[in-house]
Amino acid sequence: MAEETKSEEKPTGSVVLIGKKPVMNYVVACLTFFNSGAEKVVVKARGRAISRAVDTVELLRRAFLKDIDIENIEIGTEEITREDDKKSNVSIMEITLVKKSSE
Repeated sequence: MAEETKSEEKPTGSVVLIGKKPVMNYVVACLTFFNSGAEKVVVKARGRAISRAVDTVELLRRAFLKDIDIENIEIGTEEITREDDKKSNVSIMEITLVKKSSE
């Protein structure tokens, strides 16, 4: 019974969607979430923005917050329908960041 409730728990974190803005904008968004008390931040990107997501996470870990770990990286493919009704596949990536426990 305890296992079922554990899987239904909501993740305690925030989501940063990566787009076309400069990398520093997304780094500041992640910093804001962590400084406001979030334990987890999920960085999500699709297609060409995936490299910008990786840059964001690496800059955040190496320059700003040394106590951040990568908990999980998920990759996959989404099928989207374009305006001309053609279907195409787009790569997706989610990087879950967590603060290291200060024990």
